[in-house]
Amino acid sequence: MFPGGWEWLVVLAIVLLIFGAGKLPNVMGDVAKGIKKFKSGMAEDPDADKKTIDAKESADGGVSAKKEPAEAENKQS
Repeated sequence: MFPGGWEWLVVLAIVLLIFGAGKLPNVMGDVAKGIKKFKSGMAEDPDADKKTIDAKESADGGVSAKKEPAEAENKQS
């Protein structure tokens, strides 16, 4: 159930009314940049974020990531 020719024409007309003919190339360029950035982000090492988090925890000694329940209760009092 994908849109046919007439449906795309109506969508294009609405987009032209909203953004105007002058801004449309800029909007499409921004969309293309976003798609490229998304694809490059998906292609990166999936464990890179985990490695960064592990490195920060080891630098802090794991104190910021782990809180004792007693410390949380003392701060509320």
